[in-house]
Amino acid sequence: MRRLLVVILLLALGCQSVEKPEMPEDLIARDVMIDILTDAYLSNAAKSVNNKIIRQRGIKLDSFIYRKYQIDSVQFVRSHAWYNSDLSTYEGMFVEIETRLANMAKELDSVNFPKKNPIQRKQDSIRKAKGLIEPAESN
Repeated sequence: MRRLLVVILLLALGCQSVEKPEMPEDLIARDVMIDILTDAYLSNAAKSVNNKIIRQRGIKLDSFIYRKYQIDSVQFVRSHAWYNSDLSTYEGMFVEIETRLANMAKELDSVNFPKKNPIQRKQDSIRKAKGLIEPAESN
């Protein structure tokens, strides 16, 4: 019986109403907010790869983003809270961010690792089979 009361109490406390924040006067436009969040994800990725170098050089990636878009942290937080309060809008924004990041990755991969056309692959496999090239060269 105690467990049932604890569960009911937890459900009652967990179901509190959350009010949507007021729209800030200096709301960042949706498209600009998508640009900012895309850059934020890229900067977080950079931190995970080269965090030591970033810290050693005193680079403040958040400050860089704020300067780039001529905003301050308070404006960003208020705008982010506004967009975050509407789940469908926020989800749509992240679908677009994910698409942008995937396109960037695909573009960078195609520049750094161009795919061989089927004829080149076949010629490379023939040369490899004949021992004319080393296996590492055929990649």
